[in-house]
Amino acid sequence: MDRHTLFANYVNNHLEAIGKVVDFDADHDRLYHFDLTAANKELTAEVINKPWMFSQLVNQKLRENNCRYGIGGYMEHRTIYAFSSHFDTDDEPRRLHLGVDIWSDAGTPVYAPLDGMVHSYQDNNTIGDYGPTIILQHDLDGLTLYSLYGHLSRKSLEGLSEGMPVSKNRQIATFGNANENGHWPPHLHFQLMFDMEGKQGDYPGVAKFSEKEIWQKNIPDPGLILRFPQAVNVG
Repeated sequence: MDRHTLFANYVNNHLEAIGKVVDFDADHDRLYHFDLTAANKELTAEVINKPWMFSQLVNQKLRENNCRYGIGGYMEHRTIYAFSSHFDTDDEPRRLHLGVDIWSDAGTPVYAPLDGMVHSYQDNNTIGDYGPTIILQHDLDGLTLYSLYGHLSRKSLEGLSEGMPVSKNRQIATFGNANENGHWPPHLHFQLMFDMEGKQGDYPGVAKFSEKEIWQKNIPDPGLILRFPQAVNVG
């Protein structure tokens, strides 16, 4: 049985073991689905290159649609990464988003959705990168799973140590602002991996689109953990 099937089976058979990543209330909160592909004509070059304009657009969409959180991005082919050389390569630029983004205000609490421990952490302080990042390690009945939390506040890294235990629903971080999170509108990059491939405090969150099938083997859909309802809008 492959790791994706083992993971899905674990989630389906241990719903009580799955906690929250953010304070989403399905009875009262609405989700706005952000489309960050070329189909979104509001994402002009000017908006992409000015974090304050990008933030203004995000906040406007959430406010107009009465949504506390925005969502989107798993295996999405995005155009927004053109603003930073961080995503350039010698041949094909990186444009495939590997995790899920949750958009909300700076300071929004972030929680561990599963019992586990701190695998690693660091401040990936480059324009376009994650900024402060935490990676947790989980044991799901023998299946190792890693969860990554990017674009955090710098305060989120204080007091951490590798191997430190974390429990389900424990707050581990907060969303960072544009001055500390890689120059992005406030949001959380949430990603799952089966194998860290020897990396510490960092793991690719954007890859070459031509390598999508390769990355999918190691990166399951975070929706299995988030269990969010259908988003209300696209734009």
